[in-house]
Amino acid sequence: MAGKGNPWGKPPGDGSGSDGGDEPKGDSPGSDGGKDRGPRNPWLPGGSGTRGSDSDDRRRSASIEDIFKNRGPEGPRRRGGGGPRGPNFRMPERPGGKSWFPIAVAAIALLWLAVSSIHFVQPREQGVVTWLGGKYSHTMDPGTNFTAPWPLQTVDVMDVSEIRLEEIGSGGENLILTGDQNLVDLSYIVRWNISDLVAYKFELPDPEETVREVAESAMRESIAETDLDRVLSGAGREQVETRVRARMQNILNAYGSGIAVQGVEIARTEAPEQVIEAFNDVLAARQDAERELNQARRYEQQLLAQAQGSAAEFNEIYEQYRLAPEVTRRRLYYETMESVLRGTDKTIVETDGVTPYLPLNEMQRRNRGGTTTVTPPAAPQGGQ
Repeated sequence: MAGKGNPWGKPPGDGSGSDGGDEPKGDSPGSDGGKDRGPRNPWLPGGSGTRGSDSDDRRRSASIEDIFKNRGPEGPRRRGGGGPRGPNFRMPERPGGKSWFPIAVAAIALLWLAVSSIHFVQPREQGVVTWLGGKYSHTMDPGTNFTAPWPLQTVDVMDVSEIRLEEIGSGGENLILTGDQNLVDLSYIVRWNISDLVAYKFELPDPEETVREVAESAMRESIAETDLDRVLSGAGREQVETRVRARMQNILNAYGSGIAVQGVEIARTEAPEQVIEAFNDVLAARQDAERELNQARRYEQQLLAQAQGSAAEFNEIYEQYRLAPEVTRRRLYYETMESVLRGTDKTIVETDGVTPYLPLNEMQRRNRGGTTTVTPPAAPQGGQ
């Protein structure tokens, strides 16, 4: 670096060559005692006019502590340093000169206590309070409740009135064996809600999965006691639903689950896919048999109504016969003969003095075609 000045060298006019070359060896005039001060430390403050031994010692023996001490709030600033969040940033102070930090900490603590200690429970809800997230403490009812702050006490609020649905068999084939050794593809829905929140939270590890497994067990047991025809019919399905609900509730009560089964509804009953065509033929034949049976029942009702009407008519005639036997007997005779002889071509006359032969049939045919006047024959004279 010949011909160039040393950036850390002595300041101008210090007795070195004007060309900025190498410093002379040994003492030189104006060197303040002949000591070689060496280059100036750029990290320390102070002007270039002071050349005392103390200043030289500070320049040569600067340490990390000195650097940061001089850059503190009382030391010099670098160009462009400081600012609202720079090295000289300070928290605002209260009028008395005290810090706002304790008040801010107290406000945050009060807010945390309020948020974690005050709980608002809705009318359809209940809450379970536990110590340190594990040990049961008490149950919160609807309204405003107070607890110890988190994490000392933890609150779990749930809607105990909500009706939950568990659909089984709706996503695929669900084959169940019936009492007559037939298979049926069944899907059903279970409606349930929480009756005891504490038991629901602590007695079962997975309440929803428990409800599903208990429903499948109860349904298979009930279908195994029922024939296929009754499973497919409306009345049989209602009986199955009732039995499944009762069995589920008994099992869940034995578990202490805190669950109430509100109802079971069978949504689909079909034959397995492999035998669906034969199953449809059986259903068609069953429908035909049901239709014929209904027609026979209607005919039975008609005959029964006719028989009842005839019996009532006979009872009325018998009452009249008891009042006037002879008249009733003659009337019945005439009515019977009229009904019997109405369709014949013969005419029976039982009057004396009438010619044995009368063309009554011809007269009747003429009367059908037009009006005909018939004159009775004269009575015979002289016994002819």
